[in-house]
Amino acid sequence: MAKQNVKNGTPVGNAHLCRSCCNGQFTTGYRESDVLVICTNANPARLVPFPVRECTDYCDRNRPGYEEMAKLALNISHVRRKRVRGFSQAGLASGAGASAGEPVRKKDGAAKIEEEAEPAFAG
Repeated sequence: MAKQNVKNGTPVGNAHLCRSCCNGQFTTGYRESDVLVICTNANPARLVPFPVRECTDYCDRNRPGYEEMAKLALNISHVRRKRVRGFSQAGLASGAGASAGEPVRKKDGAAKIEEEAEPAFAG
């Protein structure tokens, strides 16, 4: 006979969900069947006589808390830099010994001629 899978059928295995819950308290004996599980979420705490598969008040004990996540988080500031529009001033020579019309030599040997700025048209 072929093996049939049934959706949402009886789960295979009996791992306790309470083992990884922050509200679960386990006491284990020498035998595999000697397990006492107490749920400390309710007041008073209650004994859980069977392996739990789902719980509405489940709280994962392996998940980091808020303080731990704040320590690990990257600090990203939202400061916006104002971008300079137009041409960059890095290629122009400052007034140190260069006059208009003379070639200015750069480090790579290319010559560039600076021209005098024409006055704006006021009309």
